[in-house]
Amino acid sequence: MANTKYVFVTGGVSSSLGKGIIAASLAKLLQARGYRVTIQKLDPYINVDPGTLNPYEHGECYVTDDGAETDLDLGHYERFLNTPTSQANNVTTGRIYQSVIEKERRGEFLGKTVQVVPHITNEIKERIQILGKSGNYDIVITEIGGTVGDIESLPYIEAVRQLKWELGDNNALVIHLTLIPYLSAAGELKTKPTQHSVKTLMESGIKADILVCRTEHKLSDDLRRKLALFCNVKQEAVIESIDASTIYDVPNLMLEEGLDTVVLTQLVLRDDNTPDLENWNNFLKRHKNPKYEITVGLIGKYVELQDSYKSILEAFIHAGAENEVKVNVVSIHSEFIDDETIEKKIAHLDGILVAPGFGERGIEGKIKAVRFARENKLPFFGICLGMQMAVIEYSRNVLGLKGACSVEVDENTLDPVIDIMEEQKSITDMGGTMRLGAWDCELIGESKVFEAYGESLISERHRHRYEYNNKYKDQLEAAGLRTTGINPKTGLVEIIEIPDHPWFVGVQYHPEYKSTVANPHPLFIAFVKAAVAYSKRSKSAKVSQG
Repeated sequence: MANTKYVFVTGGVSSSLGKGIIAASLAKLLQARGYRVTIQKLDPYINVDPGTLNPYEHGECYVTDDGAETDLDLGHYERFLNTPTSQANNVTTGRIYQSVIEKERRGEFLGKTVQVVPHITNEIKERIQILGKSGNYDIVITEIGGTVGDIESLPYIEAVRQLKWELGDNNALVIHLTLIPYLSAAGELKTKPTQHSVKTLMESGIKADILVCRTEHKLSDDLRRKLALFCNVKQEAVIESIDASTIYDVPNLMLEEGLDTVVLTQLVLRDDNTPDLENWNNFLKRHKNPKYEITVGLIGKYVELQDSYKSILEAFIHAGAENEVKVNVVSIHSEFIDDETIEKKIAHLDGILVAPGFGERGIEGKIKAVRFARENKLPFFGICLGMQMAVIEYSRNVLGLKGACSVEVDENTLDPVIDIMEEQKSITDMGGTMRLGAWDCELIGESKVFEAYGESLISERHRHRYEYNNKYKDQLEAAGLRTTGINPKTGLVEIIEIPDHPWFVGVQYHPEYKSTVANPHPLFIAFVKAAVAYSKRSKSAKVSQG
């Protein structure tokens, strides 16, 4: 009998139903009962990882401590479970085929014809079980990307079928997430799409053990009974997943529906422990009952798609709850910021965050936004490229280096205050070649960041090719742009601040990746607190002027 139990989450009828949130919510409930749980995502696309994908295509690229560029769902997993993920938690078709082809080239298949079955499916099964065989987890939840019936998903579905058979009864189960659409003309919910989806799954040899039904309206007992009968599941295994006001409600909704109980029963695991969700619900209470409200501008170049900056938006929710503040985030496209529009777009805000990104599009708009925040004492937070823009802006407008730029934007700039890393200069491949993963940073005392973290040595995740050019460090510091965080191994400047500004901080790393419900990121907490103080000062000033 297997020591580790496996739960597979598949999707049907429609994409974007929230498999990742359901998987994370179930994991949270099982974790709250005392089980050691992890989640992995199997992605059917042929890219080796999402590192080279445009954020408009796939949302943000989430980076783990070990430097893996992964799917944004891993961010949800970490935010819900408060435990780090790794390369093993995200597998793509590209990575699967790459591994199999490398084995074939080495002669590991002894002259056999390499085929989807068994070679590709065996590789998938091995990847699924890596985390389970580590001995670190009682339950591994595996989310299968895409929708049942997709051509690219077929090898994963077949691998799950085989693995479910190999593991034996009570050691693996399949949760099928599906849609129950509401037809307003008929005034009723329709089950037929779900029936067809379950049938498609069964044609691949897999019986759904649990149905999770996304719906805009409550499911009646009669409808649950009908679904159970025609989809061949027990009635208690028909789980309603009604639209929620926030994703952080979903664990409680799944608890009310008994999803964790059904899973534990089918896996023959103890379910006599009541889930401990006290801290989770305290967070929810603060989130839903703010005592103050602020508006922050998120300035980037991919703002049309919310998922492009998913971790930043969630970090604001965590930090807002910690401060008992509602943070309204206004997305501002940096390409449309110029001298004529900047006042209208930014002056009414309580703070701005200049977001990460790549390439030259929208750069000048970001620099103008940084200047406005610096000159008007508006709280400023720059992340990765946002920090680099702050260095360029200060170099141009305070230090007087009018042509200062990043070599990413202008490779012929006379003052490359942001330069490509030395070790990056000979690299030609784009995928997986940036500085990635967790790196240490030493903080300078009596700084905003030291005050926020409360410690002098931190570790944060990176994803960049270009860096602060240390040749300009003395000039910039003498002009007032203070370096308050340095990588002890490389000497790389990680953090810059302006001491006489209420809150002006730029960081080379991505703090948003490490913000969770249980541990909101200290820099986001500090930034929100500074934005609240600015808001109160502004309102007080208006009252006194009035």
